[in-house]
This record gives sequence, structure tokens and C-alpha cells, in this order.
Amino acid sequence: MAAPASTAPVVTRLRRLLDEAVADGTLGTGSKIPTERALCDSLQASRTAVRGALAELEREGRITRHVGRGTFLAELEADPGLPDAARGVLQTSPAEIMATRLVLEPEIAALAARHATQSDIDHVHHCLRRGNATATYEEFEAWDSALHRAIAAAAHNGLLLRLFDTMNAARDLPVWGSIKRRSATPERRQGYECSHGEIVEALVERDPDAAREHMRGHLVDVRTNLLGPH
Repeated sequence: MAAPASTAPVVTRLRRLLDEAVADGTLGTGSKIPTERALCDSLQASRTAVRGALAELEREGRITRHVGRGTFLAELEADPGLPDAARGVLQTSPAEIMATRLVLEPEIAALAARHATQSDIDHVHHCLRRGNATATYEEFEAWDSALHRAIAAAAHNGLLLRLFDTMNAARDLPVWGSIKRRSATPERRQGYECSHGEIVEALVERDPDAAREHMRGHLVDVRTNLLGPH
């Protein structure tokens, strides 16, 4: 298994690496995945970054780790071309996805403003900076996804995080990616960067109401850009 060099988040690249291995039959349910050292080489990432990515996949239930034995793939997707969580949104639509995001993510942001640790805030800032520094659409999308998930993780609510992951898996569906790409413009990206900055600032200020409203406003803008006036 080999992955090309990329500036996308390490956890995103690791998910893709595992998905490709499942698709080509290299890995299956219960298979032992490569060692941390091998993943560092494949992903061209530091040991710290790989360990963080593995920890995130373990929290998602994608892998299991056993001391002295190694790390194993927990589940095999019914459709090897899609991440496991994406199977739960195959029968939905972009309009339903955006409606669900508007229900969940503003309240998640409010919880994150209350419960985020300094480490959480640092990670959110990292995702924000990396996203703003990207040069391509694909890289910005990857860091955009990572930023929203970092905010969800900062809420410290396991059930909400699992719901978020199921919803966020829609980014891997062709229909969603096609609509997003068609709607992308430099002006809209600039607007998203500004909105992201306002959300993050509200988290830093520990202001749940501002975090909720900035997230809601951001998602309304995204919905309008993707689907037209509601």
C-alpha cells in the first residue's frame, strides 16, 4: 500500500489508504494493518501525526489496537469503494444533508465553546491555518472537513461525534463532491475562510451563543451556494 505525497490531513490520507487496501483486497475484516513505521513511510508523515491519526480512527471504531499484537481493521465495508460511514447516507440528498447539518452543527459548536480543552483549540487553529494556506480545491476541502470534525470532537460528546461522522461521510459521495466543485469560486472560498475564523474566535472566547450563530450563518451560506436560496 502506498500513498502519494499530499498536504491533506494525515487522518484523511490514512482513511484513503485503508479504503484503497480494502478495495483491492489487501485488507479485510480483522486484518492487521501496517506498523506505525510503515505508515510513516507510506503517508510521508511524522510518527506523532500517524499516532494521532490512528487514535482518531480507533475512536471512530474503524480500527482496534491490541498491546503486543498490533492494529487491526475493525470492519469491512459492504461496498469497498466507500467508507463505512458513507453507506448510511447513500439514500439521502444534498438538501437533507444540509438540513441535518443545520440541526446538529450549530449546537455542536456551542458545546465545543463550553467544553474544548486547550489542546482541542490548538488543533482547531491548526486545521484553520492549514486550510487557509492551501492552493487547491481538493486540499481546501480536506482541511475544511478536518476543521469541522475538530470542532465536533471538541464538544466531547461521543454520540454526537458518531452522528457527525455519519453525516460528514457525505463528502465522499459523488453527488456531493460534484455539487461542491461546481459551486466553488475564489469569492466563496474567501467567505468560508472568514466564517471559519469567526467560529474559531467564538470557541477561543468561550462564547457558546456566538459559536452557534456563526456556525449557523456559515452553513446557511453553504446551503445557498450549493442549492440556491432556500
